[in-house]
Amino acid sequence: MGRGLVVAAVLTAVTAVACGAGGGKDVVVGGTPPATPYSGPLNAAADALECDGKVFDSAESDGWSRHDGGGTPEEGLKAYFDIYLPEVPRSGYRVEREEGDRVLYSYDVGGRTKVAVVVAENRRNRPGWGPETSASCDPAELPASVTDSWDVEIWTDRTGRRVPVTKVSSSAGAEHCDWQSVHFLQLGRGKGAATYVRDPDGLFTAGAQLSAPYDGDVRMPAGAHDTGYRYRGRQLWLTHDKAKAYVRTPHGVEAWPLAENGLACQ
Repeated sequence: MGRGLVVAAVLTAVTAVACGAGGGKDVVVGGTPPATPYSGPLNAAADALECDGKVFDSAESDGWSRHDGGGTPEEGLKAYFDIYLPEVPRSGYRVEREEGDRVLYSYDVGGRTKVAVVVAENRRNRPGWGPETSASCDPAELPASVTDSWDVEIWTDRTGRRVPVTKVSSSAGAEHCDWQSVHFLQLGRGKGAATYVRDPDGLFTAGAQLSAPYDGDVRMPAGAHDTGYRYRGRQLWLTHDKAKAYVRTPHGVEAWPLAENGLACQ
């Protein structure tokens, strides 16, 4: 898909925010700019992306404070990481284009821009360099070497191709909630999304929070079909009844119930 399609995706509460990868590595790397760098306006980072699918996230900065701005464009990029804690790599960016008081940084995969951040200098009540606009492709379009250290788990299809997290993803329960034994599986994003829960310790209540109790040893229903989605030893099977998702493992079949009323911890 070409540059410029903007569709924002919002993470739900059960998907943990990923930690930035690349600690100890250079935030900005050298290299030769592309033969045809992005030539459009620098007030919309999403236009500089080259996603295979829809743009995953796109945002304009609501401003950095007097104490956040940096003395160089690279410090403005670092301020973006510090202020917004974005779900993107923290190193390996390069300058794609400079224009007056704006600089476009890109994180590329296979020569295609997957994360774009525009930093600007000296905006009203915002001295120094800081983030003005940013955008990113689906995390599945980033290398596994980057996302493997994140909390979100990226599934593959039958061929081993990484599946967008806007279709399917999973994550372990948050430690600060004492949910370490829990696992969440999310299908879709936004309206119509469904979250299923592996809850072997029975932390949640069937009928109130879950559509049914979790069952770690069931027979695969006759009407179930293999979605082709895989994550390590897990295979996802579904039926027309949305109340449960069936996960085949090397040890058998598990029934993960649907989270009905949202799950949150204090």
